[in-house]
Amino acid sequence: MSENETNNEFQNDSQMTGLELSPRKAAYLKYLLTREDAARTSEISENFDVEPSTVTKLINELADDGYIDHIPYRGVRLTETGKIYAEFCLKRHQILGLVFSHYGLSPDAACEEISRFETFVSKNAIDTICASMGHPTTASCTAHGEIKQIKHISCLEDCKLHNHP
Repeated sequence: MSENETNNEFQNDSQMTGLELSPRKAAYLKYLLTREDAARTSEISENFDVEPSTVTKLINELADDGYIDHIPYRGVRLTETGKIYAEFCLKRHQILGLVFSHYGLSPDAACEEISRFETFVSKNAIDTICASMGHPTTASCTAHGEIKQIKHISCLEDCKLHNHP
């Protein structure tokens, strides 16, 4: 898929399922979202405790799919499509964290549990849960405080279209 195809896909929010990427690829995008500058392969390798060759393989796949720009010897950074997807991944983590915290898990325990399965939860499910919770803006996860209701992936917009509260 070319970057333009991916960008067109995510400009039309209803096309993104939230299930497009493997858990490892989604984790890389969330990591890159936290970075102000480009991240080098060695930094990513160290952060995820994997061999640089593993990072290089995933970087190439993410670049081919239009999620990141890879500038050899300078690093990688998110494309607009990558940023959209990474922001959704973060929001998904935060919403699930609130659910788990509501049902008795500590924020840290909820974060750990969610990390095991979050990439298998669709955007539609997250939007529905978020709407049922009244579109919260504060997460329980100590690592991710504010829940951004992101304009281009906001369930608030979906709610208006589908007459949800």
